[in-house]
Amino acid sequence: MPPNVTDLIGGQNKHIISTGNYELDKRIADGLPLTSLTLIEGENDTGKSVLTQQIIWGAMKQGLSIDLYTTENTTKSFITQMESMSLDISEYFAWGYLRIFPLHAGGFEWTKEEIEVALQRLIASIKKSPAQVAIIDSLTLFTEYTDSDTILEFFTNCKSLVDRGKTIIVSLHTYAFEEDTLVRIRSISDAHLNMKKALMGDKYVMVLEVVKVHGAKKTSGNMVSFEVHAGYGMKVIPMSFAKI
Repeated sequence: MPPNVTDLIGGQNKHIISTGNYELDKRIADGLPLTSLTLIEGENDTGKSVLTQQIIWGAMKQGLSIDLYTTENTTKSFITQMESMSLDISEYFAWGYLRIFPLHAGGFEWTKEEIEVALQRLIASIKKSPAQVAIIDSLTLFTEYTDSDTILEFFTNCKSLVDRGKTIIVSLHTYAFEEDTLVRIRSISDAHLNMKKALMGDKYVMVLEVVKVHGAKKTSGNMVSFEVHAGYGMKVIPMSFAKI
C-alpha cells in the first residue's frame, strides 16, 4: 500500500517544505516556502546533494510529489544514497510520488545550441509535469557549454513556473559561474542557501548558511553545522568551535 502521508513531519504547515529534520528546520525559518525558487550554492563536497536529499524526504513526508533531475546520480545510486542516510524512499518511488530523471552527458560533445535546447526541454518538462516540486541537482554541468545569458534565461523561466504554482530547487557549484551571473541568480531566487566546510577540531564539518528566505517569519542569516553518518543520516552539531 502507498506511504502513509498523514504521518507528517512538520506537515501541518501547508506553506512550507519541512526537511524532516527538526533542528535543520529551525535554522531555515521552519522550512522552505512552497511555490518558490530556491538556490542551493556551494563548492565541491559541501553537502549540497545531502541537503537536497533531506528536502526530498521532508517533502514526501508531507505528501508532495517530486521530480528530481540529477546530473549527480543514477536512479539506483540515488535510492542507495538515501537508504544510507536511513531515508527509505523505495515505496514513495514505487508509487510515483518521486520520479528520478538522470541527466548524464559523459562522452558526448555538447554545443551551445544543444544546451539551450536541453534547458528549454527541462523547463517544458517541469511545466507539464503534475509534480508539485522540481529539484535540479545540479545545474553545473550545463554551464560548461553555454553562456551567462542562457543560464539567466533558464532561471527567469523557472521563476515564471513558480508564479504558476511550482516549487523549484536548484543546486549549483559556485566555481562554475561568473560573480556577476551569481549575483543575478541570487537576486532572482526566493531563497538562497550557501553550503561551506568548516574545521572543527581535527575534522571538517558541513555548514549551511541561510542567506535569505523570502516571506520567512524568522530572520535569515542563521548557520547550522552538520555531519553525515552512515545508517543515521544528517546530524546537526553545535558550531561554536567551528572555523570556517
